[in-house]
Amino acid sequence: MQATIERPSFTPYPLAHGLLCDLRDDGYPTQLWGLSEQPLTLPAGATHFGYVYDGTLMVEHAAGTFTLGAGMYFSAPGETTVRGNGRGIAASRLDYDGFFQIGGPVEERGRLKYIDGCTDSLLIPPVMMGDACFNLLYFPPGVDQTQHTHPSMRVGMVIRGRGECITPKGSIPLTPGRVFIIHAEGPHGFRTTDSEMAVVAYHPDSDFGPTHETHPMINRTIVGGVSASQIADIRTK
Repeated sequence: MQATIERPSFTPYPLAHGLLCDLRDDGYPTQLWGLSEQPLTLPAGATHFGYVYDGTLMVEHAAGTFTLGAGMYFSAPGETTVRGNGRGIAASRLDYDGFFQIGGPVEERGRLKYIDGCTDSLLIPPVMMGDACFNLLYFPPGVDQTQHTHPSMRVGMVIRGRGECITPKGSIPLTPGRVFIIHAEGPHGFRTTDSEMAVVAYHPDSDFGPTHETHPMINRTIVGGVSASQIADIRTK
């Protein structure tokens, strides 16, 4: 009988330049790139979710050329070149056409409640239900997070503070600049002691977002006292 190969829950990476991990065969095809003071062209046929960890990076795209400082982030569909004296990461969701967006700098803490006293902000939301998104996670000091899993992989980067990730195979220390992948269905939990910790996190999918049947424009369009979202003839014309 063939032995079962146990997949790790959590894989750390150094903040090095170029392709760090190619998950094009994943259920949600993704490539993880390190941006480190050298020009790098991210491929066509994908939407790239990027974060500037330190220094300054220029994002060159069909939409124009934009200068981003530390703490800023972007979403760029199609071929995109990143250059400058800064460092950061990009997660490319292959075969996905998102919006071009620039934002930041990120705030100190998240605005939404998360488990065990942590918080989250949805920095780049899904364009439609099920699409990829980009988040800020904040862990206050003294967190011992409940062990949990995710149904799809995650890409993360520690942007401030320190802590550790607890997995069935042991503890992985986390310090600023550490890049990592949490594999689908991999048990893990984050722990902090005397320091807070902030992480940016790419999700390749979601169970949240607008649909053709419900979104703010159609929901708040009122016809004869009824939301247009409730009137099938109007929605399907």
